[in-house]
Amino acid sequence: MDVIERFPHQVRTIEHVRIPMPDGIHLAARLWLPQATDAHPVPAVLEYIPYRRRDSTRARDDSLHGWFAGHGYACVRVDLRGSGDSEGVLEDEYLPQELDDGVAVIDWISRQPWCSGQVGMIGISWGGFNGLQIAALRPPALKAVVSVCSTDDRYADDVHHMGGCLLGDNLSWASTMFAYNSLPPDPRLVGDAWRALWLQRLRGSGLWLAKWLAHQRRDAYWQHGSICEDWDAVDCPVLAVSGWADGYSNAVFRLLSGLRGSRLGLIGPWSHKYPHQGVPGPAIGFLQECLRWWDHWLKGIDNGIEREPMLRAWMQDSMPPTTRYHERPGRWVGEPRWPSSNVTERSFRLAWPGVLADADAPGPPREMEIQSPLSVGLFAGKWCSYAATPDLPHDQREEDGGALVFTSEPLPEALEILGAPVVELQLRADQPVAMVAVRLSDVRPDDQATRVTYGLLNLTHRAGSAAPTPLEPGRRYRVRVQLNDIAQRFPPGHRLRLSLSTSYWPLAWPPPQPVRLTIDTGDSRLLLPVRTPRAADAAIGFAPAQGAPATPVQRLGAARHNWRVIRDLAADESTLEVTNDDGRVYFPEIDLELARRALEWYRYRGNDFNSVRGETEWVRELRRGDWSVRTVTRTVLTSTATQFLLYAQLDAFEGERRVFAETWHQAFERDMV
Repeated sequence: MDVIERFPHQVRTIEHVRIPMPDGIHLAARLWLPQATDAHPVPAVLEYIPYRRRDSTRARDDSLHGWFAGHGYACVRVDLRGSGDSEGVLEDEYLPQELDDGVAVIDWISRQPWCSGQVGMIGISWGGFNGLQIAALRPPALKAVVSVCSTDDRYADDVHHMGGCLLGDNLSWASTMFAYNSLPPDPRLVGDAWRALWLQRLRGSGLWLAKWLAHQRRDAYWQHGSICEDWDAVDCPVLAVSGWADGYSNAVFRLLSGLRGSRLGLIGPWSHKYPHQGVPGPAIGFLQECLRWWDHWLKGIDNGIEREPMLRAWMQDSMPPTTRYHERPGRWVGEPRWPSSNVTERSFRLAWPGVLADADAPGPPREMEIQSPLSVGLFAGKWCSYAATPDLPHDQREEDGGALVFTSEPLPEALEILGAPVVELQLRADQPVAMVAVRLSDVRPDDQATRVTYGLLNLTHRAGSAAPTPLEPGRRYRVRVQLNDIAQRFPPGHRLRLSLSTSYWPLAWPPPQPVRLTIDTGDSRLLLPVRTPRAADAAIGFAPAQGAPATPVQRLGAARHNWRVIRDLAADESTLEVTNDDGRVYFPEIDLELARRALEWYRYRGNDFNSVRGETEWVRELRRGDWSVRTVTRTVLTSTATQFLLYAQLDAFEGERRVFAETWHQAFERDMV
């Protein structure tokens, strides 16, 4: 990324501003303002998230918001209620209080002397979510949104569930916020009140994983904040952005299809990152794209952005499988509208004895069975890649050993797909609760298999997730499994492979008992969204990535990131161990040391489906001179055939003295999961 130091506008930074809420609580903000805004007010850009603007996101915030401010926008980075240096307690994601606070923040911004009254919102992940959710409340000053790595549907397509299956990332994400919520505000900003505010958080934030496990089907809890419940509520322009290695690329397609106002979609090869920092690359000049967006919608400049293709996407070329890519080769493609008439459906038939055949190829219908071991999924990677650890899927051949596999003949010519592949299965199960995991892979001439996309379905959710119903063992059902959207080119000579398994641990929690599925091959299909290349694709491109200088940071301890699969053959136990240790860093600007370490373990024994265990441990530290705090959070999730069992522990230390400790032991009935 090119670091830019000279801008059209000089920028002044205000470290700490307190924004009053209607109930008397104050939220903490950091501002980047172009010089002379008192005489010449400018539009403002808000980012509104819980990740501690004072320290955790400080370097990134300077690079992002400093760049926008240098181009003539007032930038406001706000900590949510109960996070960072804001007052109050953060009790869950996207609560009505959070959204109401966001509306109040936008109103406050619009009335400041440095603001023209026009406000935009930008955010990645949490900030992408609440940007859409606040837009649905229609605050008058909010004129446009940039939503990166977000979703319109909190149940169907978020970190908690996929196809009605409980995701392993549900535990991982809950543990992340458990750790964040345990940290205090900075005494240098809030004064002597810091300890009381800290204890209020420790006592009041609660165990979010317990709240989520209480809602295992799509009910009102998840409908809140899901803008797909009422597309018409969002009438301001939306730029929706994601990456193929991210967990939220599907939402871009739904936003383009569902929203009625001005909207654009952008999907690159990236993981869960802003595209100017995008990994896998190539990173792009995303801030320049945002500037064009803001200039048009907040300043009224006709710069042609509305005449861009509605969808711009990175068509990935074939690559050997690996858990970490520096770059993904490919090219940019565009579609004027989505859904696109340029994408047509091509059908393949699942055929005995494991062939992916053309739909009209002759062949008798045959039954094929699969009962997968728990090892299928150890090389699946993370549901949402952060590219901070080697968290992408590895060679799929070992996974395929526990799956039912259908492979095509070598392709006579290149095949390009854009959109969501779908698998239609005629099947029966021998258990009332079952799941199917479906993977589409690119098989290279040397037989290496790179996973292209995948989908999950809890078969009790076959007719929807609001009211799941158990299977009748032995009865035939026809089900539809939609895989994640993707843009992928399969070269000539490569083969397509479709793999079906009855477990996918630890990406998804397995069913209560081992399941045997019987597939009727003659009545089962793979449907691919085949795209025809356009000559106009060659005109799509982006400037190089840019950013403003980041906050100086000194590294005091080495970072360590890794995924290890450990097979203990004597105990017949397998463990996926995830290490995400950012080490220790020092911010000279605020005289603060920060340390952050996360460890995760996902285990099982033999073929015992009730031996699966997810465990996480987070250690967070803040230190300045004689002042230091440390928190340790630990979460363990196990299950029986009928219950989820949750244990959690929180310890908080001031210096060497433990000032708070709490443990949780809770059980939740399995609701057809």
